[in-house]
Amino acid sequence: MSIKQNFEHMAAYNRWMNQKIYRSAARLSEAELHADRKAFFRSVFGTLNHILVADTIWLKRFARHPSNFHALQAVLDIDAPSSLSQVLHDNFAQLEIARCVMDEIIIRMCSEAAVDDYIQPLRYVTTTGQGFVDDFAILVQHFFNHQTHHRGQITTLLSQSAIDVGATDLVAMLREQADNPQPNPASGDRR
Repeated sequence: MSIKQNFEHMAAYNRWMNQKIYRSAARLSEAELHADRKAFFRSVFGTLNHILVADTIWLKRFARHPSNFHALQAVLDIDAPSSLSQVLHDNFAQLEIARCVMDEIIIRMCSEAAVDDYIQPLRYVTTTGQGFVDDFAILVQHFFNHQTHHRGQITTLLSQSAIDVGATDLVAMLREQADNPQPNPASGDRR
């Protein structure tokens, strides 16, 4: 498997897991979503919001990649979050819509990126103003690991409310896709 294929799998996994998480979290009332559960970002809503905040920050950095990914042009129009806990949307429904849009952008970016794009360095500045240069592949891997880390927290918070998210393993998604192959419009596959 190439690095490109790996990140395409991770983008699909990100969308698959977010759909499962949001479907499960939707069983909570708005008050339960915002209840302080002593997590890093306090609540289920706060943690879901934080993932979207971090994704926005990273994708805005990725939009500055020398390959100038077309898929990321829309991200440049999004205001940069001012903090890692800035509330981006007033309610769960709005947050879920934004999440779905972001997941499609991530899928398109990973589809568009070539193997050579991943070995290029990317210059970026952190939210604290520190400048760094890292290989794009390392940053994309961090991006996906960060999402997985916080979704793990959310599955724990949901299980404490007796809500089972179901299978969360990448291999479960891959097996599910193998059993139910979907057409890939980008490749001309119309099945």
